[in-house]
Amino acid sequence: MKFVVKAWSNGGARAGILHLGTSTIDTPSLLLSTRKGLPHFISPDLLSCLPAPESRLLHVSPLHFLEGLSMKTISKIGGLHQLLGLHDHCFVAVPRDSIQCLPEANSTNKIGASFETPCGRLLIKPVEYMEMISSTRPELWATLADEVPAWVSDKRNKTSVDRTIKWLDECISISPASGAVFGAIVGGSSLEERRRCAQEVATRNVSGYWVGGLGLGESMDERPALLNAVIEALPEEKPRLICGLGLPEEILQGIAAGVDIFESTYIYHLTLGGFALTFPLDRTQINASNLVPSDVGSDPRKINLRATVFRKDTTSIVEGCTCYTCRNHTRAYINHLLNVHEMLAQILLEIHNTHHFLGFFRLIRDAINAGRFEEFRREFVQRWR
Repeated sequence: MKFVVKAWSNGGARAGILHLGTSTIDTPSLLLSTRKGLPHFISPDLLSCLPAPESRLLHVSPLHFLEGLSMKTISKIGGLHQLLGLHDHCFVAVPRDSIQCLPEANSTNKIGASFETPCGRLLIKPVEYMEMISSTRPELWATLADEVPAWVSDKRNKTSVDRTIKWLDECISISPASGAVFGAIVGGSSLEERRRCAQEVATRNVSGYWVGGLGLGESMDERPALLNAVIEALPEEKPRLICGLGLPEEILQGIAAGVDIFESTYIYHLTLGGFALTFPLDRTQINASNLVPSDVGSDPRKINLRATVFRKDTTSIVEGCTCYTCRNHTRAYINHLLNVHEMLAQILLEIHNTHHFLGFFRLIRDAINAGRFEEFRREFVQRWR
């Protein structure tokens, strides 16, 4: 893995290039949420419909594979690339996936981290976690962490940092020869513990940093100070990954602090609810004649294609969008698929939403390269709040 920062904007936001495996990916970038290494609704043969190479970063939780094939079998097959046949994609392994494998702080102890998984509540020891990493063979993996929600005590925050640093050293000592290591940074809502954890992890021999423990109860007003406490202690030449920030405003908040890679479940939740992203991907204003209150609902960034108003709407989801869905299908057709519970509805929606959200990241990179990120962020938040 190689990472180079190419441009800065307004002090914190930065654009760079990440060389990972056979792919070269511009940052800030999106990690596509997956279930066992594949997007939730898009089949492998349809992945080519998504923009490349931005869509080739796939987030995977090794805990997903605790049901089904054993780790020994996955290792014999040759890891995730051979198992799934995705040789042109890059896998980024993080213990938590923000949907099904959520950290359970009350059950975590000095032996290992506890997670709520489809297999029930499981305690994962560093040795067991590293066995999963060795078997799945991702290009990039984050170390095991004791993630805690925002409301825990100062004592629990301190304990989580101590455990995470201890597990970091254990994971590094038994790490496989391949794969870039991202050190986990936790500390809950405590600025002091966040800073201490970042300072400790920065002294370790890691390729980058995973900022964990966010999206677990802290408010958006609290988050900038927590991010700044972490980022200020980290070297600039290494990439930063974050989980738990999904909304466009949260993505912009993370980029302003200096985060490079985002794991987000925003697309999954939109698709599951029958929503499609519609905010423009250029600086032009929305034509008010194209949107009526029943289209927009409470959030003008997206439309609910289950709504009756789209039953006879023969236009594409977004006029001018080049995704497979918008080039071949109409709002009326997707409305029909949703209302008769056809799985194809979610497939088409996930293709469009992924394409659109990747376009949002492309717009952010252009703003950073032009030195106008803060202006872009301010315009976006004010327009769509």
